[in-house]
Amino acid sequence: MKSRNLNGPVRGAALSLALVLLGATQPGLAQSQGFPPDEAGAVAHLDASPRHGEWVDFDAGNGDMVRAWVVYPERADAAPVVVVIHEIYALTDWIRSVADQAAAEGFIAIAPDLLSGKGPGGGGSESVDRQGAVALIRTLEPNEVTRRLKAAAAHATALPAATSSVGVVGYCWGGSTSFRMATEWSELGAAVVYYGSSPATETLGAVEAPVLGLYGGNDARVNSTIPDAQTALEGMGKSYEVHIFDGAGHGFLRQQDGQEGANLEATRVAWPRTMAFFKEHLGG
Repeated sequence: MKSRNLNGPVRGAALSLALVLLGATQPGLAQSQGFPPDEAGAVAHLDASPRHGEWVDFDAGNGDMVRAWVVYPERADAAPVVVVIHEIYALTDWIRSVADQAAAEGFIAIAPDLLSGKGPGGGGSESVDRQGAVALIRTLEPNEVTRRLKAAAAHATALPAATSSVGVVGYCWGGSTSFRMATEWSELGAAVVYYGSSPATETLGAVEAPVLGLYGGNDARVNSTIPDAQTALEGMGKSYEVHIFDGAGHGFLRQQDGQEGANLEATRVAWPRTMAFFKEHLGG
């Protein structure tokens, strides 16, 4: 590895990793990266955020109350909405920090807890550990998830500070869910898929929103589902933009210190592209 001193240009995965880890312990640096922190830096990022974030409860239909984290951007005009769909690990501090960073880019971000009412004693993500969350997520019915996500969008777009434009972004299980939402929601403005598998090919004819897919190169399980979706969508003249980052693994945005620097490099490209994609299709 070749590098120069910290006052000049620096190269090399090891030094990049050192800077990311430094950002996790120095909130000001974490905030200035321009992309979400890794999992270890999530709480520091949230603590340092100047933006207003709050917990809300909304009715997803027939008294089904869902808890969500909402973050507002600092802007003088109304903002488009981004629904942040959590991983199979449920609503974590890291997902809240992703929502906060989306708000830093000018969006009202809402991250619903899709385990609301599903945990012990009627609790949500906070009532179970990581493996408990994984087990509960696997029991969720797709129709209920869709209803809750649409209700989250309806709650957020009804806020006085919001426009009617809404997009979805999801990670891992949430990435697959984000792609599926594009097959079930004709009014959706844009969908971003982070390392989530593609829906059944026969459902893709219903896609109206542009879709952006961001994948790690070392993720054959997920990536094996890309070609059929790409062929089908392109054949129908629908927009599906695919980026596969060489050497990056599954979950690269949360695990930025992984894959010998490749996850961090993927993050540096994927997040700005995500924000540009939303600004292009949602406004703001």
